[in-house]
Amino acid sequence: MGYLNSVHPSTSGAQADNSLVSGGGISQNGKFSYGYASSPGKRSSMEDFYETRIDGVDGETVGLFGVFDGHGGARAAEYVKQHLFSNLINHPKFISDTKSAIAIAVSRDHKPDQTDERQRIEDAGGFVMWAGTWRVGGVLAVSRAFGDRFLKQFVVADPEIQEEVVDGSLEFLILASDGLWDVVSNEEAVEMIKPIEDPEQAARRLMQEAYQRGSADNITCVVVRFLANQSNNAQEQK
Repeated sequence: MGYLNSVHPSTSGAQADNSLVSGGGISQNGKFSYGYASSPGKRSSMEDFYETRIDGVDGETVGLFGVFDGHGGARAAEYVKQHLFSNLINHPKFISDTKSAIAIAVSRDHKPDQTDERQRIEDAGGFVMWAGTWRVGGVLAVSRAFGDRFLKQFVVADPEIQEEVVDGSLEFLILASDGLWDVVSNEEAVEMIKPIEDPEQAARRLMQEAYQRGSADNITCVVVRFLANQSNNAQEQK
C-alpha cells in the first residue's frame, strides 16, 4: 500500500505528469496513519502541492499535513510546500504540548465578500468588486493567501487556528483542495470515507468521487486517521 514506517518520512509535491499519485504512511508510535491522492483532474496543468511529514519535536512524534492550492500559477504553492513546515517546527512558539492535541486551520474559506474580510481589506485601503465573483481589487477571489505580492497590502497570509483535542470522538482529518470541496460537502466526505480504514484508499475514494462529479479543478486529498482510539477499543473488548 506504499506505507512507510519511519520516524522521519516526508512525501510531497505535485506530480510531474498527468498521472494520479497516491501513497501513505504511519507514525512510528502507531498513533496515526495517513494517505494522500493527487491528480490534475480535467486540467492540463497542475497547481496543487501537498506535504505529508512525520517529524520529531522535543522527543515527541509530530505529524504535519498540508494541501497547497495554487491560483494563477504554481510557484507560491510550491514555495510554501518546501518551506512552511520547516519554519513551523523551528519557530519558538511552535506548539510544545504535542501529546494531547493538534492545531488545525479552521475550515472556513476566506472570501472577500465576507463582512469581516471586506472590512479588513477596505480598512487597509483596498476594495472589493464583482467580476464574475467577488474579488479583491477586481482580481483575486480569495482574501487570504501566500503570494500575490501586488495585492499583499490587502491579501494577508495570517491563518485562523483552531485546536482540537484528539480523543475518542475524533476519528480522522480530511485536507483537500478546491477540486474536492467545490463538488463534495464536508458531511458527504465524512460519510464517504468513514468505513474505509486505509487512509490512502480513503483519499483515492474522495478524489475519484470529485472527478466523477465533474470537478474542473486539480484534485488533492489527504486523510489522517487517528489509531489510538482503535487500540483503546480493542483493549476494552479484550
